[in-house]
Amino acid sequence: MKCLYKYPQQAFPYTQLVEENQKRGYREPEYELVDTGVFNENQYFDIFVEYAKNTDEDILIRLSVVNHAAETQTLQLLPTLWFRNIWSWDEHSQKPELRQLESRGSTQVIQASHPTLGDRWLYCLNPDALLFTENETNQQRLFGVENVSPYVKDGINDYIIHGNEAAINPNQTGTKAAAQYSLTVESGEICTVWLRLCNYSDLAQPFGHEFESVFNQRQQEADEFYQRITRRHSSADARRVQRQAFAGLLWTKQFYHYVIEDWLRGDPTQPTPHRSYPRNQEWIHLFNDDILSMPDKWEFPWFAAWDLAFHCIPLAMIDPDFAKRQLDRLTREWYMHPNGQIPAYEWHFSDVNPPVHAWGTWRIYQIEQELYGRSDTDFLERVFQKLLLNFTWWVNQKDNNGNNIFQGGFLGLDNIGIFDRSSELPTGGYLEQSDATSWMGMYCLNMLAIALELAKTNPTYEDIASKFFEHFLYITDAMNHVGETNVPLWDETDQFFYDVLHLPSNQHHYLRVRSMVGLVPLFATEVLESSTLDQFADFKRRFQWFIDNRPNLQRNMASLETSGNQARRLLAIISPPQRLRPILQRLLDETEFLSPYGVRSLSKTHAEQPYTFEADGHHHCIAYEPAESTTGMFGGNSNWRGPIWFPMNFLMIESLQKFHTYLGDDFKVECPTGSGHWITLVEVATELSQRLINVFLRNAAGNRPVHGGHTLFQNHPDWNNLLLFHEYFHGDNGAGLGASHQTGWTGLIATLIHHCSELSQPSDADNPSELIASSLK
Repeated sequence: MKCLYKYPQQAFPYTQLVEENQKRGYREPEYELVDTGVFNENQYFDIFVEYAKNTDEDILIRLSVVNHAAETQTLQLLPTLWFRNIWSWDEHSQKPELRQLESRGSTQVIQASHPTLGDRWLYCLNPDALLFTENETNQQRLFGVENVSPYVKDGINDYIIHGNEAAINPNQTGTKAAAQYSLTVESGEICTVWLRLCNYSDLAQPFGHEFESVFNQRQQEADEFYQRITRRHSSADARRVQRQAFAGLLWTKQFYHYVIEDWLRGDPTQPTPHRSYPRNQEWIHLFNDDILSMPDKWEFPWFAAWDLAFHCIPLAMIDPDFAKRQLDRLTREWYMHPNGQIPAYEWHFSDVNPPVHAWGTWRIYQIEQELYGRSDTDFLERVFQKLLLNFTWWVNQKDNNGNNIFQGGFLGLDNIGIFDRSSELPTGGYLEQSDATSWMGMYCLNMLAIALELAKTNPTYEDIASKFFEHFLYITDAMNHVGETNVPLWDETDQFFYDVLHLPSNQHHYLRVRSMVGLVPLFATEVLESSTLDQFADFKRRFQWFIDNRPNLQRNMASLETSGNQARRLLAIISPPQRLRPILQRLLDETEFLSPYGVRSLSKTHAEQPYTFEADGHHHCIAYEPAESTTGMFGGNSNWRGPIWFPMNFLMIESLQKFHTYLGDDFKVECPTGSGHWITLVEVATELSQRLINVFLRNAAGNRPVHGGHTLFQNHPDWNNLLLFHEYFHGDNGAGLGASHQTGWTGLIATLIHHCSELSQPSDADNPSELIASSLK
């Protein structure tokens, strides 16, 4: 593991950052650290932190400090070891201890003793001193209350910065300790510090030849591992992007501990909390105590349910066991609500996110099959059984009228609606959501695919597969022919899917916002191989029964009777070519959804033609905003009104591949719309993938779109290859926006690079259709 911290040599500009950002409005970009000038004239250090394991419990640590300034500079380097403080709030917890042992030549040693973890030893080579304090809150500084101990968590800082010798413990014990290295680094010089944390108490030569040898060996093994994962047909630049994406995912794993009952009750040794509206009180069963993949350890240090499903796709390529454990955890009884709901995220577990966990489970299973040759049906079945509960929760809770048209609120798409879809509508009435219903169609098909896989060894699952097949037919019919009102979500005039607003007066309105909401129906797509139907006689018989006896259920969907390429059958909400072509015409139109860097979340036509709606004298408006949000909806810190989001683009690409598997090479569309360039759908999928990849790759001018207008990242050779994996991206120029370390779902770039290189290499397959069909299987 390796990370880089660029550390300014000037005072860190806290005040400048706060004051300048307070001045800026919604339409101005965030004022970033690199904008302050603190890195000008190369006045900074590069600090590389590297970890390599000798054994499971023997961790070698190497810190390398590079001075980029023209002058010699000094630096206080303080590698720090501390215990997480639970003794201050858990009256039954025994306090651990760090203490200095007798020096061993040039090596000084800290012994760490914990009541349950046992003992560890931190070996430090040639430190100037070992500094000890307690990992205790400075009550005096924060609250004006006398501290229990004179040694508090900022004691080492006070000793270094203010020379306060009373702030550190002269007895060389505590629960927080740092090895002090006072470095003088000449211009261009590299200073290296070695440490070793292990379960050996008596290492005679902790920093002998073995130390460097292990580092070199682990580096070589890591390179070899990623060479196996990374296709040789990828460019060097693409491989660099992919490896940094994998690294970001690995670095954003974090221990997450949240027990709702304890949080509501308060800590035994602390004052009882008084809260008017206790958050998440309906999740009293929840007990989180795991290492989880975070969206962003800096800005979002908690799990987010639908984000996590996307994290697991690239994670499955490098650590399928960890990826499987993530989705398994969310469906366990100490996470999932007894009613079947999956917790959304810390600030409101009852929020509703898109039901993508069956998709994530199925894809992890397939990726492990493809890359590692393993079929973990135990994992597949275990999660599937719990997802049956979650599916039932959706049907019981989010289909208000029992007509297979679903609601769900904002569904992770924050401000994409003209109203806040998670709040009471200003018009009264209710909203029938194109995306919620489509997500449920996709959910049915994912569960169908898993059930058929499990049926290979347990025929009972054929019955369950048939049930999801039937449910999918009813959802598809409902989207096109809704109950007594007979109001479909498909608008024949615009040839697009919209949300439908039903007013208390029994009137209805299409909310004609051309957004990702109308593209989500593409995701509800699955291809059945002819061999699959032949393999499962009972399922095939029920399949045929619906064709023969329920012709009305297939009138507005992909034909179940018409065999496609190689006698495949297609299950899809959008029927080709009648509805697929007009949707793709908009999707691939560069004046609408198609950006040079992927698919926008809102059509660009709304830049010149904002959509407006009047309700009770109030004017509601939605317009194309390719960068940050200009409204305060959902805090104003995310934007689905124009930017490019990787997870939705990824699902779009997979759906196009599936359509191509069914339709074959004879079905072509114009891409971009109006260009006269006609290509197959697998070529469209590859084109979209490449546009997304181009967000990170150097262009002809040597710039990376992700870096936007940051000249330091664009022009400086020591910065250009360093990538931040943002939350979302500018709809026109591809610049990174939102949370800037959200490798999470933007880590999907690693999977896209893998797929694109796979399609570019020579294959034994007869044609692209066979190659992509093989990949999907």
